[in-house]
Amino acid sequence: MNKILLNDITDLINTTDYGNTFDEKTILVTGANGLIAKYLTLYLLMYNKLKNTNIKVLALVRNKNKLTDFEDFLEDDHLEFLYQDVCDPINYPKDVDYIFHAASNASAYAIRTDPIGIIKANVLGTINVLEFAKEKNIRKIVFPSTREIYGKVEGLTTIKETDMGTLDPLDSRNCYPESKRMAEAIFKSYSIQYGIPFNILRIAHTYGPTMPLAADGRVMADFLNFAVNNEDIVLNSDGTAVRAFCYITDTIKGILTVFRNGSINEVYNLSNTTEPLMIRDLALEIVNLSGKDINLKFKDPSLEELKGYTSYKMVDMDNSKLEQLGWQPEVELKDGLARTLKYYDKEK
Repeated sequence: MNKILLNDITDLINTTDYGNTFDEKTILVTGANGLIAKYLTLYLLMYNKLKNTNIKVLALVRNKNKLTDFEDFLEDDHLEFLYQDVCDPINYPKDVDYIFHAASNASAYAIRTDPIGIIKANVLGTINVLEFAKEKNIRKIVFPSTREIYGKVEGLTTIKETDMGTLDPLDSRNCYPESKRMAEAIFKSYSIQYGIPFNILRIAHTYGPTMPLAADGRVMADFLNFAVNNEDIVLNSDGTAVRAFCYITDTIKGILTVFRNGSINEVYNLSNTTEPLMIRDLALEIVNLSGKDINLKFKDPSLEELKGYTSYKMVDMDNSKLEQLGWQPEVELKDGLARTLKYYDKEK
């Protein structure tokens, strides 16, 4: 396993204590090649390896050719892959205890080129997962949603879980947040009608090792991709938009905290607002940390490129509900960026 990835997963295990929550359990993780789901899967596998707790992990993936980060566990009897699209019904003959449903695609590129695929994964995929949960009498299912479901919020300085803004359904970007909103409504409906217990986390701007960089279109992925490939970082704006980013291990700790301690059928915000910065300053930080002879360039985005981006100003989320469960972000931006760059330099 990549050294940076191994250190992250080991640190997660050493700094969390969930008792015997996962012992002797079978856990389905959908979208296991994605950033959040991959870290969850590796955490469970490494936890099992170190503590011998007989956890069985079912990792649902579409592409069997993208399993590089799982290479240390491919012969492990505690890992089983389900090779399929989440948009197809899920069939598995044995019992399953818990589900982390993280199969989705939020890239600006996918939003521009495959909006129907985005909607199918978030709506039909969620129905398939919940039908499976109903069949297996699941103990709990956790759904990483997005801060974007809040839409355009006016008159507030921070957003609580009970606040809600507006989304224009004809804005091409909104195939993603509208379908995530629908997915949350589906969770609530399955809970009402079939008693399926769930938790939802509305997550903002997670980054870290294993995140897809090429053909993504989001700021962090694009900037890192330029740097990793020794290219000048190109900004499709003046770079004054402000964002705050959450390193993947902090996101995973938040998800696991809610899984263990969250109230049933409740929603929790998860973001790191401790280091907001303009995206041009983010680009400069990546340039400096990369140690490469690259520069910043600015250009006006095409109308086609703009279709993949949010058109309104984002408001910070209020994380106090999650913080009351004991969660706080810990990884500083500079440290998280350095770890991520080292991962893509293939440091072993």
